[in-house]
Amino acid sequence: MKICVAGAAGAFGVKHLDAIAAIDGIEVVSVVGGGPDDIEGFARQRGIPHATKDLAESLARPDVEAVILATPTPVHASQAIQCLRAGKHVMVEIPMADSLADAERLVQVQKETGLVAMAGHTRRFNPSHQWIHNRIQAGELKIQQMDVQTYFFRRTNMNALGQPRSWTDHLLWHHACHTVDLFQYQTGEVASRVQALQGPPHPELGIAMDMSIGLKTPSGALCTLSLSFNNKGPLGTFFRYICDNGTYIARYDDLYDGNEAQIDLSGVTVSNNGIELIDRAFFAAIREGREPNASVAQCLPAMRTLDRLERALAD
Repeated sequence: MKICVAGAAGAFGVKHLDAIAAIDGIEVVSVVGGGPDDIEGFARQRGIPHATKDLAESLARPDVEAVILATPTPVHASQAIQCLRAGKHVMVEIPMADSLADAERLVQVQKETGLVAMAGHTRRFNPSHQWIHNRIQAGELKIQQMDVQTYFFRRTNMNALGQPRSWTDHLLWHHACHTVDLFQYQTGEVASRVQALQGPPHPELGIAMDMSIGLKTPSGALCTLSLSFNNKGPLGTFFRYICDNGTYIARYDDLYDGNEAQIDLSGVTVSNNGIELIDRAFFAAIREGREPNASVAQCLPAMRTLDRLERALAD
């Protein structure tokens, strides 16, 4: 399968290229860059035959069957629709859109084209969360509360590699999106009650740097989510699952019980790399002609909950 990676030189574009290198039968034949990227030099360094700063140029290539979009959040929905309209399967990094209206448009275009369109909800694929999900599906666990911390230190407009960004990140539509979707995925319910608070906006970035979110499902499961771009300390997202039959702490691809004893995840799936696992799921869905886990349609309920939270923040 021949694919294109757009936003290839960015932090997550590189993660996807490294993950794809571990997957048999996939060849990256085109990369798309933007802004100050030396995308031609980047492609030469990685042995990729075609590079451009125009996504349409890659989409016009008949050998490109699918596209991974690791581009700036504000263009996710429009570019994903552009890929589908060009007859290409697409996997768009989280979030699929930064508004509910754009997310709904993307889902509608996917239905019209019948192509595979997947959102980058990597938490569904991390072995730590898969282990929890498998036990929930087997009836061995029920979530009573998820307590989640998403902490970064980003008081300037930098990406995960410490490089300047041409766009501004967002705690709600990007980082909360991971947890909102995961909570609803793990409980199998859509939040019936939501609440949200945010701190003052950054004077230059114009975004809230701190946020607190609460969710409750119809069955009573709670999610308490704290987010910050002001945190000086361990960075990333840390999940505490408080269940009827144990407590578990997930740190990316690692899982511990409530007493900090590490749980062996070696038999859960073929890799401990969540990015590789979501890419494998995308390619498998294309080959098998089926809807993938984390299809844009499956992730739309999370976008609806984010919209409700945004409206709560405005109150």
